[in-house]
Amino acid sequence: MKRAAITLGGVALLAGTTIAVPPANAKPKPVAQVWLTTGDERNLLADRTDLLQPADPAAPTITVNPRETHQKINGFGASLTDSSAHLIVTSPRKHEIMRSLFSPQGRGLGLSSLRQPIGSSDFVNGPHYTYDDMPAGQTDPGLKHFSIAHDRKEILPLLRLAKAINPGLRIIGTPWSPPAWMKTNDSLIGGRLKPDAVDVYADYLVKYVKAYKAEGVEVDALTVQNEPQNRNPDGYPGMDLRPDEAAAVIKALGPKLRAAGLDTQILGYDHSWSLHPNDSGPAEDPADPEYVKTLMSDPQAAKEIDGLAFHCYAGDPDRMSAAHDAYPGKDILLTECSGSQSANPATTFADTLHWQTRQLTVWGTRHWASTVISWNLALDPAGGPRNGGCATCFGVVTIDSATGKATPTAEYYVLGHASKFIKRGAVRLGTSFYAGSVIGVTFRNPDGSIYLLAVNDDWGSGSQRFNVSMGRTNFSYELPSGGVATFLLR
Repeated sequence: MKRAAITLGGVALLAGTTIAVPPANAKPKPVAQVWLTTGDERNLLADRTDLLQPADPAAPTITVNPRETHQKINGFGASLTDSSAHLIVTSPRKHEIMRSLFSPQGRGLGLSSLRQPIGSSDFVNGPHYTYDDMPAGQTDPGLKHFSIAHDRKEILPLLRLAKAINPGLRIIGTPWSPPAWMKTNDSLIGGRLKPDAVDVYADYLVKYVKAYKAEGVEVDALTVQNEPQNRNPDGYPGMDLRPDEAAAVIKALGPKLRAAGLDTQILGYDHSWSLHPNDSGPAEDPADPEYVKTLMSDPQAAKEIDGLAFHCYAGDPDRMSAAHDAYPGKDILLTECSGSQSANPATTFADTLHWQTRQLTVWGTRHWASTVISWNLALDPAGGPRNGGCATCFGVVTIDSATGKATPTAEYYVLGHASKFIKRGAVRLGTSFYAGSVIGVTFRNPDGSIYLLAVNDDWGSGSQRFNVSMGRTNFSYELPSGGVATFLLR
């Protein structure tokens, strides 16, 4: 016997069942929602779903295959350098800035990864430092003078705040240099690790992880040297660490982490996709263009290494695919790529938006990067404070030290087009290559939502109409030259 349905206020009620009935004049949801950023800055993560059009038979197509899955995504982020921390801490808008960067809710970017210098880098508001600096000629093999007091002032409070805003925040620690007394030249700048310092250097890194943990900040992963083939850093901490030396440190570090009850991962390499021209040594002592291969040829070190980290400053992202193919069990990360002023300052925003999206969040993830991290979270309008190093770098935001006001840069939107939508645990889906001049990459979040990130790779002035096809979802969109769009596919 059928039970009668009663309709009341547009809701059909049938024996305890409530079914929402859309009003007769309700508009169907569009097949996608779209957020757009353009190089002319007229659209900045703007909802431009209004530009969706029906599929165009004459346009090239990006095809998404949701059944084809690749790597999991661990997050997107930057580095809270000493310079960045100082600018944010001293801003009266500190909490507003931190929420805008880390909150996964509302207008926040939802940044979920930070790569933290262990000691100072070139971006430091003052003199260079490590956690165990000693007077010239003195050493501290027992690490009795080890202290993270410097970081307690500005860096650690902000790291705790960032983790409170986004509890899923993941932190990677990277040293620019060991203490000078561990090095052949007794300086933080340049030099090599003394052969008898391998063990104490590993102890130093373990002590750092334990000290940060005691301050409420978990360090999820470590590298043992930033840019290990940068033999002549420009006035800032650095060290020439050969592959066999890195292997020795890693082989000492792994057991020490476990003995301390720490599950911190170890990442290898942490340098550019390919050998940088500044890294090439003399003919009798050249830098190693196959550093990763040489490092991983040590079976004991390879066993301790959980992932391989890369920078963007030389070569192409396909080097990460080569590493993935050679070492399929290892995570692949893109751990540094700084925005830099263009030769023509007027084109810096457009150039950065296009190039970084192409190389990092699209090609980078297509070439197996599970994590994409830029460089400074914040710098001032002059690209500082800094002590040596890059004179043309800028941060994710620019903070006016006089007013404390933060202004987003192109990097903010590069990261935002990924971090606002693609969550930790998302998987990369099969996505076809170029559709005309447009390239894209697609992800499915743990909640099942699917996002396509696309950039028009045309360096000229032309826009490109292209189709997107995923099962019954089909539409077209016109993307300006260098423009970036994120699509929620339905």
